[in-house]
Amino acid sequence: MAGKIQRQRAFNHVAFDLRGPSPIEVRHGLEALNAAEAQPLAIDPAPEAWVFPSEKLSTPLRKDNCWRLGFLPRLKPIGLAWVNFQVMRRTHSCLMKELDVDPQVRAEQMGHTVDVNENVYTRTSLQRRREAVNKLEAALTIN
Repeated sequence: MAGKIQRQRAFNHVAFDLRGPSPIEVRHGLEALNAAEAQPLAIDPAPEAWVFPSEKLSTPLRKDNCWRLGFLPRLKPIGLAWVNFQVMRRTHSCLMKELDVDPQVRAEQMGHTVDVNENVYTRTSLQRRREAVNKLEAALTIN
C-alpha cells in the first residue's frame, strides 16, 4: 500500500517499525532525560535555545565556524592546516579498522552503509598490506 510504513510482526505478534524509532519516540526519549544532569552542560538551558549555538547564541553553529575556531587552531601548530573534515573522517575510519573495530560499528558511527564505509572512507594500512603479501609468499613457498 502506498504511504504506509512497512511493518513486520514479531514472534509475540507485537508490530515494530523496521526503520527504527520514530521522531516522536526519539523526542519522548530525550524529554525523559534528567534535565538536572543535562542543564550544567547547556550553554543556554532555555527550551528554545540551539543545541549547538554560535558564539552569539542566537544562531546555530555553522560547520565552517566550528572548523575555523575549534579544529584549525590545533592543527596548524603541528603542520596539518591542510586537513579538512573529509580527511578526519577517513582517518577515523582507518584507525578504527586498525583497532579491529567491527565494520558495522564503524559504518554506523559514520552514518553510512558498510559498503560505503569500506570502499570510500577506509584504506588498508601499508603494514597490513605487507603482512598480506608475506602470508601469500609463505603459502606459495615450496620447501
